[in-house]
Amino acid sequence: MGDSALAKIGVPKEILDNENRVALTQAGARMLVSQGHSVYVEKSAGIGSDITDEEYRLAGAKVLPDAASVFSEAQVILKVKEPQDNEIPLLNKKHVLFTYLHLAAKPDLALALAKTGATCIGYETVQTDNGQLPLLTPMSEIAGRMAPQIGASLLEKPHGGRGLLLGGVPGVARGEVIIIGGGTVGTNAAKIALGMEARVTIFDLSLDRLRYLDDIFGGHVTTIYSIEQYLENRLRGADLVIGAVLVAGKQAPRLVTAAMVKMMKPGSVIIDVSVDQGGCIETIHTTTHSKPTYLYEGVVHYGVANMPGAVPWTSTRALTNATLPFVLKLARSGYGATLDDPALARGVNIHEGAIVHQGVLEALDTPIKSTH
Repeated sequence: MGDSALAKIGVPKEILDNENRVALTQAGARMLVSQGHSVYVEKSAGIGSDITDEEYRLAGAKVLPDAASVFSEAQVILKVKEPQDNEIPLLNKKHVLFTYLHLAAKPDLALALAKTGATCIGYETVQTDNGQLPLLTPMSEIAGRMAPQIGASLLEKPHGGRGLLLGGVPGVARGEVIIIGGGTVGTNAAKIALGMEARVTIFDLSLDRLRYLDDIFGGHVTTIYSIEQYLENRLRGADLVIGAVLVAGKQAPRLVTAAMVKMMKPGSVIIDVSVDQGGCIETIHTTTHSKPTYLYEGVVHYGVANMPGAVPWTSTRALTNATLPFVLKLARSGYGATLDDPALARGVNIHEGAIVHQGVLEALDTPIKSTH
């Protein structure tokens, strides 16, 4: 697929537990078709996001009966979540896969994808020259905004929590929200937690970021430099802890130990948004929307790795808004688009059987870089 070639774009239905997003809206499909490309969408792929097969057809896409048909027809595969076990065999060296991968936390998947020969580009590792992550940002915004509202619900007694109202009432103390990481997730979580009238503390390692947060929130949040003793002291009194740490393309550092969790109040809640990169809390493991929580030492743990999948109407549209400019480049030039766009080049995790992203390589227990 060269610069002058027209592309075949495939959009399979997401099959992860309660993943209702889809990788392309009907508006995105229409734009691709208007430029001469072919778009193949699996039957019912958009239903969870309130996009019907007929809307895709009206946009000029072809609706196919199953995932195998989509993978067979298409060269560029657009997904939301990483390929599942029954999707991996459908990939081969003709494909450019464009999706969230988070391979630093999934070394076995990285090796399996390398064996397919497909080029795999991770949304979360597409990075601009100034360090921005344009395809991760919209989902981070959504997950950050969801975390306090989910936490508030989990703090209710019937859901296993302490029975505490985050915002309190006159004469009764408000809840204490601790946010670890002051980036996109943490900032958005703080906005919602403050709106719920909770007391909010943000930890971060960047003093410049803490100054910025102190400024934009007008002193209404407490900002603390993130070192172990300070964090340990504040966790004892926390009602809701939100893990919001990101090291682009790499496994999240474990900042909260099991010993710290044991010090927390029974019925308090932990939501680790960084669980898709392994999590920043030692006691977290991945959960699903159908079974989102578990107890450890009396503390409610929430580890759903695809939080925005619960609000697909919003998140699908936000995702396509961000990905479409890059999809158009891939449609025009295939892998060649990465040679012209440094941000897209940084997104390449796997190419020609080799794992090429440094963050993924560092996370592998084996020095193997290629299947060849």
